[in-house]
Amino acid sequence: MDDFNEYGGKKILVTGGAGCIGSNLCKKLSDLNAGKVIILDNLSSAYEWNIPTGGNIQFIKGDILDDETLKRVFKEKPDYVFHLAAHFANQNSVDNPETDLMINGIGILKVLQYAHLTNLKRFVYSSSGCGVYGLDSKMPFMEHDISISLHTPYQVTKLLGELYTNYFHNLYDLPIVNARFFNVFGPGEVPGKYRNVIPNFIYWAMNGKALSITGDGNETRDWTYVDDIVNGLLAMGIKEEAIGEAINLGSATETRVIDMANMVNGLAKNEAEIRYIERRDWDAKHRLLSSIGKAEKLLGYKPQTKFKDGVEKLYSWFCENRENIEKSAEF
Repeated sequence: MDDFNEYGGKKILVTGGAGCIGSNLCKKLSDLNAGKVIILDNLSSAYEWNIPTGGNIQFIKGDILDDETLKRVFKEKPDYVFHLAAHFANQNSVDNPETDLMINGIGILKVLQYAHLTNLKRFVYSSSGCGVYGLDSKMPFMEHDISISLHTPYQVTKLLGELYTNYFHNLYDLPIVNARFFNVFGPGEVPGKYRNVIPNFIYWAMNGKALSITGDGNETRDWTYVDDIVNGLLAMGIKEEAIGEAINLGSATETRVIDMANMVNGLAKNEAEIRYIERRDWDAKHRLLSSIGKAEKLLGYKPQTKFKDGVEKLYSWFCENRENIEKSAEF
């Protein structure tokens, strides 16, 4: 893929920049000698100790629903916007559907309204490959085969975000790209009640607790390491062919949940049992697999990190940051 020199000296706004994807993206942008990386995050699901630091990084604690905050960050006239801020994810949206709609619906609308008044080179939106494809979509999931028969408010509002970005592209020529992530994991994601299964399993395994699988363990996911996602996002920001497109970013590999659980227990030397509990009502997709042919063609995207290597890297991050993680994990 590209060496991304285009970001040198540029101003970049990353909403949700304190989370797993955002923090890793901001570190990379800082290393690429961006002129200024502005992280906007309200720390609702991230922590200050995890925010990257550097002479070209500015952290602003604020909310995408707050106009004064948005005026402040867009006054900087960013060249690029990566909109990663979101109400995450499925179970959280089922429990709190109105909050989900406010953040993932009104939130992106507000950010887009300010963005189209700025002379942006690119607006990259974090959609969800696990959200916009349904039971009526064929695997591996291809970008044209989205569904309107969805199972959680999160899935609905992630698709809504794409509809809004497309609207701003069609009416105002805003140079947008919709990034459809598949099961992202990696350093920077603190475990918790509404967080992803891999960091939660590592946390429980390190504490000698049983891992609870919803289903029979043969369910599959298309887990994608965060560094590969970051490379895909950076390419979306500079490839002209990507403008106006929705593009999957996945690993194009299925991994069974039981195999992931056994891998985690092996790393942590956890001898507690694996339990099987009833699948959640909304958890209707038993298998997930992305098609990344479009990303390969338009972006030169090619995942570099094998699943086992990614889990080992994440486990090492847990070991290095265990004290902060133990303080911050919320179940």
